[in-house]
Amino acid sequence: MASLSEPFIRRPVGTTLLAIGLFLVGAVAYNFLPVASIPSVDFPSIRVSASRPGADPTIMSSTVAAPLERRLGEIAGIDQITSTSSLGTTSISLQFAIGRNIDRAARDVQAAINASLADLPTDLPTLPNFRKANPAAAPVLIVALTSKTMLPSAIYDVADTVIAQRISQVPGVGEATVSGADQPAVRIQLNPGALATAGIASDDVRNAIINANAIGPVGAFDGSILGETLAANPQMRTAAQFRDIVIKAANGNFVKLSDVANVLDATRNTRSIAWFNKQPAVLILITKQQDANVIDTVDRVKALLPELKQWIPGGVEISILSDRTGTIRANVEDMEWTLGATCVLVMLVVFVFVRRMTPTIAAGISVPLALAGTCAMMWVAGFSINNLSLMALAVCVGFVVDDAIVMIENMYRNLEDGMKPYQAALLGAKQIGFTVLSISISLVAAFTPLIFMEGIIGRLFREFSLTLTFAILVSMVVSLTVTPMICAHYIKT
Repeated sequence: MASLSEPFIRRPVGTTLLAIGLFLVGAVAYNFLPVASIPSVDFPSIRVSASRPGADPTIMSSTVAAPLERRLGEIAGIDQITSTSSLGTTSISLQFAIGRNIDRAARDVQAAINASLADLPTDLPTLPNFRKANPAAAPVLIVALTSKTMLPSAIYDVADTVIAQRISQVPGVGEATVSGADQPAVRIQLNPGALATAGIASDDVRNAIINANAIGPVGAFDGSILGETLAANPQMRTAAQFRDIVIKAANGNFVKLSDVANVLDATRNTRSIAWFNKQPAVLILITKQQDANVIDTVDRVKALLPELKQWIPGGVEISILSDRTGTIRANVEDMEWTLGATCVLVMLVVFVFVRRMTPTIAAGISVPLALAGTCAMMWVAGFSINNLSLMALAVCVGFVVDDAIVMIENMYRNLEDGMKPYQAALLGAKQIGFTVLSISISLVAAFTPLIFMEGIIGRLFREFSLTLTFAILVSMVVSLTVTPMICAHYIKT
């Protein structure tokens, strides 16, 4: 009965070309593999938020959280609902079953929010909103903007209208979010005593501001030949302009907004602040697209920063606050050095015991071939280079040489019995081929349960176990084809 290795031993040229092709395909696939900190897992989790300024936690829970929870609880596939109510805000976390499509879940959440609107208070400033929660979508780069001459609100305006939009156009960037300040706004602090003395209600102030700051058409002139439309755009942008708004006029007396309120130039949200190097700062949080290479994406954004400095006022400094690629770069470099050192050490160990160069090369060459084949299969499977896949590659290095060493040792036993190298390789491969196959299958079986683990941990370790499986299978193929072919044709008696 012919062995599994015999066709490859009898065709050294074809086997060599297949080995070279495997290595080239793996090298190309390695360059196309995305780089990330953890495997790309679509965590089916959504957070719903709603606000009602001035409402205490009890009121928020009963009037806002409860109606939302009733509608959200009707969505299929929810494992857990957790709500938290505080002063003026409510946050509801929805954890869906693993395997639930997050985009379809988001549509169901939006439908549930729309269905609950009839039960919610009518004085909510904005409709409830939701966002997908994904730990893998954490910012990969945080850029800080500081200035000794400009206010944070002015820096925020530059960051939001210029810098964030340009960064969002960089290939691989998923989103650029501005935080740490807010858009400039005018804040009006009413004086209840002055309002009571003037006999003015707060609604009167509100209506006066709306009427004075209206934007729209005023009217139109229609002639027999031409027509003209009149429009007004008296939009106010500064506190000085708002102070002169007339709230009440009676008997020749005018009550202005400045008489009953303190009007200030401020920001829309005064509770958002950031600091960098002991200075108020505006932060730009940059996330990557799901299938993007994090290192390439961050490098492209960093290369863009000098260009952005020419588009912003001279007093604004751009600095890197956080870069998550530092540890990823270090892990990749360490793994590359580890794999190189492993190949050398394997060849040294084999040479010490065999004391011949050909079997040493036959054993050592199995490591890069097995890893190249693993990278090719990872690319086909849609995996990435991350901490778990790198750990799998580090673990599998010890496995990928076992089969080759066992094959070489059995061939040398036949050589010691007086056989020629070619016959020793044929017989050795026939004797040990199915043993190598059974060993590899048993190793694969040991890691198979990890592939079917449930939950988020199972999703994370699935890539780890499959990477190990790929490496074991490729190393088995190499040990049954390339290794005996090298020993058969290049070992000298």
